[in-house]
Amino acid sequence: MFTMAITAFSWFILGIWFGWGYCVCTHWHWAVREKLGYHDTQTSYIQFLVYKLTGIPFPIKLVETITLAVFLAALFLNVLFTLLARKKKTA
Repeated sequence: MFTMAITAFSWFILGIWFGWGYCVCTHWHWAVREKLGYHDTQTSYIQFLVYKLTGIPFPIKLVETITLAVFLAALFLNVLFTLLARKKKTA
């Protein structure tokens, strides 16, 4: 749950100032890759990973939509299972 909260904070709160989906770790990773001489054309880290794994340059809007949907589904399931575990513990 903690990791999901930090990710949400980074994406939605820090994202106010640095752009939606901003991640400190991704920012650092891009900087390291640039220093190593890599010049990636993808605008998001998820898009970069999908391209590296598949070789397919999916449109950024599609990647962002799927990423958000998966994140929200994972968050929902995380909260649900946490609540169920707490309920079971008290019963």
